[in-house]
Amino acid sequence: MDFKDTLLQLAERIEKQKDNVATEEATKNAFIMPMIAALGYDVFNPFEVVPELDCDLVKKKGEKIDYAIKKDDETILLIECKHCGQDLNLHDTQLKKYFVASNARFGVLTNGIEYRFYTDLEKVNIMDDKPFLVIDILDMSDNDIEQLKKFHKSYYNEENILSTAQELKYTTELRNLICKEFDCPSPDFVKFFTKQVYDGVVNQRVIDQFTPLIKKSIMSIVNDTISDRLNLAIKTNEDAVTDSAVSQPVNEDVLPDGVVFYDKETGVATTEYELDSFLVVKAILRPVVDVSRVYYRDTLSYFGILLDDNNRKPICRMYFNAQSVKYISTFDENKKETKHEIKSLDDIYDYTEQLRATILYYDKK
Repeated sequence: MDFKDTLLQLAERIEKQKDNVATEEATKNAFIMPMIAALGYDVFNPFEVVPELDCDLVKKKGEKIDYAIKKDDETILLIECKHCGQDLNLHDTQLKKYFVASNARFGVLTNGIEYRFYTDLEKVNIMDDKPFLVIDILDMSDNDIEQLKKFHKSYYNEENILSTAQELKYTTELRNLICKEFDCPSPDFVKFFTKQVYDGVVNQRVIDQFTPLIKKSIMSIVNDTISDRLNLAIKTNEDAVTDSAVSQPVNEDVLPDGVVFYDKETGVATTEYELDSFLVVKAILRPVVDVSRVYYRDTLSYFGILLDDNNRKPICRMYFNAQSVKYISTFDENKKETKHEIKSLDDIYDYTEQLRATILYYDKK
């Protein structure tokens, strides 16, 4: 079983057991130790996994980290554990204290479901206030799995992780900030753009006036982008694009016609046709949901469209890898999948009712 399958199997087990795990110790045994084992470390080998490692700077009894992961006799990772129902925002200062007392470059705060990875990007040996990587085991993307894989015993390389940690940290923060501003523009955000078009003094009254206008403008740009891509897709010879994309061998340097992204590690090729289907679905869903909540994830078997980037909230799947037959699959309230053959992207509109009903079911639940 490869690393991805091991993680997905663990996630499935956690989903079933989480409501019956009553203590922190049970969380360690049922969720966290299996994760450590999935990362390739022998939980019963004290040269690899050290429980209750002393992290006491002033020799006070009881200052111990739950687990320390070692490689080549060096501590590389500290893991502080909490009960699976705990809010991790209440416990990051404790890990920071342990981090200072250790030579480890990475610390993890976890409740067995959410894993927050920290390092010392801002000041050496002082743990950063914000994690550079946050992973929800019950809602992992392929990229999350690839980032976790870097901590696997067989692939661990401190410099490689540090080289991507800063980029991960700031891109995540920027993405969250931009999404927040798009959804609810702050006064400073509104003021910045208002000054570009308004000649008078930008006071609170003007800010209140321009806030809905800026939000409307943002949505207009998003909708125009969707519309432009949709119109382009309808004008394109769809069969030719799709057939070309799946029939040509994929080279990481020169992509075949119709392929816009290729992941050489997973072998997943994302096509323009698939991305256009994503835009069609977003256009269909716009009357019932904020389209910023609609995401896609491509796999070897299908192109999936999800609500809130959550694998447990599938909206539909596109099966376009066959050269002659294409399908869209929809889901009922019990998440039962039903495939429907389609001839073109325009046929997706025939399933508007099912797609919108799926959204309403998730939000109601």
